[in-house]
Amino acid sequence: MRKEVILNTVGLWSGYGGKPVLQGVDMQVREGEIVAVIGRNGVGKSTLMKSLIGLLPSDKGSVVFRGQAIDALSAHKRARLGVGYVPQGRDVFPRMSVLENLAVGESIAGQRAPKDRLDQIFSFFPILAERRHQRAGTMSGGQQQQLAIGRVLMGAPALILLDEPSEGIQPNIVQDIARIMVELNRTTGVTVVFVEQNIDMIRAMASRAYVMDKGRITNEIAPDALEDRDAVRRYLAV
Repeated sequence: MRKEVILNTVGLWSGYGGKPVLQGVDMQVREGEIVAVIGRNGVGKSTLMKSLIGLLPSDKGSVVFRGQAIDALSAHKRARLGVGYVPQGRDVFPRMSVLENLAVGESIAGQRAPKDRLDQIFSFFPILAERRHQRAGTMSGGQQQQLAIGRVLMGAPALILLDEPSEGIQPNIVQDIARIMVELNRTTGVTVVFVEQNIDMIRAMASRAYVMDKGRITNEIAPDALEDRDAVRRYLAV
């Protein structure tokens, strides 16, 4: 039995200063999937993520979450509906402790998290438990990425949007994050859409991948297709 569609876009156009970047994006994600969005630099992947969460308004088309058009909703309201977003560069609060950053995630959800939520996050990311009183700005890039994901999880989202989760992180931590996200998906059912260039992470996490080029979805592939060097060059210019 196929699960319900949790997110879809219909002819989505968006951009900056009146200049279109997204040019009619159509995509569909079902509950419980882990879907990658791949493509060369500058094709609109991060713009798509910002449009999905509401940091960029749609010029035309629509973003639909759980059957509801959310184009008119702010990023804050989309978060309260159950859309979590981890931006490129992580954006943790550097002067705040790990616990204080996690509390921000709880406040975004607009309700108190169950007492075991923090314990659950610490079980997935033990380093956060170990460093709970440490200022986020003194942590490594990989630790900050884990904190950014943990902060989003405090709100118990149904959908997590991850923008370049491997950026600036050493390879062994990238592998850890990929493994944890797959485990999170398996145990909690959370749906994940992520933008990524790291081929190993794409193959480790994704059940399928959308290929973007020039502001459009041009193809849909299985991650195994990226084992072909020609395909990697074609889709990622690597």
